[in-house]
Amino acid sequence: MRTYRCRACQSPLFFDNSVCVTCGSALGYSRAERAIVCVDDASRYVDAEGRTWHVCANLDLSGCTWLSPVAGGQCSACDLTRTRPSDDDAEGLAHFAAAEAAKRHLVAELDELGFNISGLVFDMLSSSPASGEENVVIGHADGVITIDLAESDDARRERIRQELGEPYRTLLGHLRHEVGHYLQSVLVTEEHPERLARCRELFGDETKDYQAEIDRHYSQGPPADWADSFITTYATMHPFEDFAETFAHYLHISDTVATAASFGLVYFEPTAHERFSDLVVAVWMPLSVALNQINRAMGKADVYPFVIPPPVLDKLDFVASLAATPGP
Repeated sequence: MRTYRCRACQSPLFFDNSVCVTCGSALGYSRAERAIVCVDDASRYVDAEGRTWHVCANLDLSGCTWLSPVAGGQCSACDLTRTRPSDDDAEGLAHFAAAEAAKRHLVAELDELGFNISGLVFDMLSSSPASGEENVVIGHADGVITIDLAESDDARRERIRQELGEPYRTLLGHLRHEVGHYLQSVLVTEEHPERLARCRELFGDETKDYQAEIDRHYSQGPPADWADSFITTYATMHPFEDFAETFAHYLHISDTVATAASFGLVYFEPTAHERFSDLVVAVWMPLSVALNQINRAMGKADVYPFVIPPPVLDKLDFVASLAATPGP
């Protein structure tokens, strides 16, 4: 999340600000400009080409500040949500706002990196009693990412994290992982044989029986030497999961480094790093150690509780190479 400034008074802004707390200007996020802009009293913004934009109709529902080309319409980020909680599901709607904020974060980052997600939609499902849904399974299938909105509940999510022995579990992390599945399905295909061959060389044969590999993982656990070649134990389950976990970490690292640079905490010249792995070694590794130590100084858990072995550096280079690749 890079820094933003109010165009009216130059005060610092944050990504989801709807009002500048310094000068009181109403704000909207322009996806086309990748910038926070001031809107008038009627929630309109006129861009440099004379087009009029309007603050998303879901501002009050989910806190969305993104701009729509249609008065009273929703923005392109909200258009990606195919299913949301019903209006009478108060618990689901409370969680929905947090999930949509994480999704907007994801979409903005993918835009910055040049990924095309035009074929993707989200089902934001509530497992609250009012929803009628009992077991919502987070996952991706055929361009649909399903999110259990209960993951917005910090206490519940932390309990599950501890039960599963995970070092990290966040709603944004779920979204990054699942979008990795989607992008692999549309970018690493038989239509690109060299790309597919390299993916199999790094991650393994994705045609392995998925259910059989899941059963193996949960009955036997990860290999004893998993940390030599994988970023997490979950990545050892199946080549699909290894790809998605690696892609999520690519987004974790890209976003955090860009944010740190935006706030002047690190300096790097992107063109100086021929490969993404060079950036990881030169910038991310020392930065993540420093961030972990800062968190420990506050008595909190590590920001990035992972170790990146050399084979994962190669995997990160591969997923990074897919940025700006033509999509579906």
